Amino acid sequence: MSDEAVVRIIVERVRESLDETVAASVLRTFEQVPAYAAAADPTLRSDLYDHVDAVFRTVLDVLAGRRPAEPEDFGTTAAHATRRVAQGVPLADFLRAFRINQVLLWEGVVRASGSDEASREVALRLATDVMQAIEVGSTTAAEAYLLAQQYELAESDRIARDLVEDLLAGREPGTGPSRELAGRTGLDGTARLVVSSTVLAPSSAGGGALRDVVQTLRSAVAATRPGLAVLRRDEAVGIAPVSRAGAATFVEELQRVHERLQRQGVEAATGISTVHTGAGSVARGHAEAVVARSGLAGRTGVVALPSLSAVDYLVLRSDDTVRRLIRPQIRQFVEQDVARGGALVETLRQYAAHDMNATLTASAMHMHVNTAYYRLERIAERTGCDLRRFADLQELLIAVRLLTRPGEDASSQR
Repeated sequence: MSDEAVVRIIVERVRESLDETVAASVLRTFEQVPAYAAAADPTLRSDLYDHVDAVFRTVLDVLAGRRPAEPEDFGTTAAHATRRVAQGVPLADFLRAFRINQVLLWEGVVRASGSDEASREVALRLATDVMQAIEVGSTTAAEAYLLAQQYELAESDRIARDLVEDLLAGREPGTGPSRELAGRTGLDGTARLVVSSTVLAPSSAGGGALRDVVQTLRSAVAATRPGLAVLRRDEAVGIAPVSRAGAATFVEELQRVHERLQRQGVEAATGISTVHTGAGSVARGHAEAVVARSGLAGRTGVVALPSLSAVDYLVLRSDDTVRRLIRPQIRQFVEQDVARGGALVETLRQYAAHDMNATLTASAMHMHVNTAYYRLERIAERTGCDLRRFADLQELLIAVRLLTRPGEDASSQR
């Protein structure tokens, strides 16, 4: 009997017991591949049965025709790959299931060859053909899976961007996928949330780097509670629900994000809003986050409004009019002292921080108390302020804050 005739007999025997082979393959997949056992979709088992059955029939047709398998032979695989993406089966597990199928089909071929030595020799030569066919099928499946995954990610990004745009415009989440995403990420109803705004420093400018920021930001959002992080033109926007304890966890996570980004050579500036309630407050939260971020004045890092005082916030919101209201004598003092190293300005800050106590100020600055008194007298002489009067001290401190915002040159703010 010719080899071709033996192959046809083996193929027909495998077909006769195909239902049992497919069922065994499905059972082994669910036993050995965790993603299948853990999947919530109740249709996955029957769906897998249909796919395995289609793949096995294709391979048997290829063997019977004594020809190499082609990607076109696996016409149903793309649809099944798309469903595996939707069912939450990772690519590695999807391909692992293919390898299990390969083993089960080969076992079926060996059983079908019987005990005849000549048939077994033909079956052994079929091993290469079976492996080639399964390899073509698995490659086709992997390509289809990746394409479906890219489409799903793009669609998810689009829905997330649309939802964020609605929220930033003060609109309620729309119907369908947008509303479903809002519910899934905890941004519906009366959720307590914070908003972050991140931009790249000029040295890190580039769309690729900003996409890296978004991905890292998403991990920070997910580390607290489900939320959103999207790329919005030249800005990464994050919206994160927070617990009753407040935004501290999210702020800490974002600070770690910045440390990771810096290690990767990416410099960014992030502002974080105060805690707001409800999706309708996202626009206000975003405005706060932008103000906080702008307070970095060109520096990188994180500024979280929840950690600032009301005065800190007012300084961040200041404009040119506020600076013009600073008395020239005070402006001149601040600008000149900053240019010389800022020793008097720092003494003033420490003096206020230690409740106008010169002795404590001197101790904090590791200098003799007479030096502290001398410096305070110099400040009073040059500004015309009485540092024992709260109103004068407050005016001086506010002027210092306005004229020495981080990252800015006081002399450039005239």
